[in-house]
Amino acid sequence: MSTEAARMIGAAVTVFALYGVGMSMGNLFSTWINSVARNPEAEDKVRFVGMLGFALTESIALFALLIALLILFKN
Repeated sequence: MSTEAARMIGAAVTVFALYGVGMSMGNLFSTWINSVARNPEAEDKVRFVGMLGFALTESIALFALLIALLILFKN
């Protein structure tokens, strides 16, 4: 196997983390909407936790993308 093929496979495997991020985002926001629909007074309390979860989940996606790009374009 050539080095170029190994780099492509490594970058593809790294991008699989984005699948988990997409599933987590969908679960996070569907649960958030469901909880606010059940108890509208708790929206301010739930917003902070929801945004914190969104930021942490999105950071995983950015790290995975960064690692994939480093694998692809490293000399």
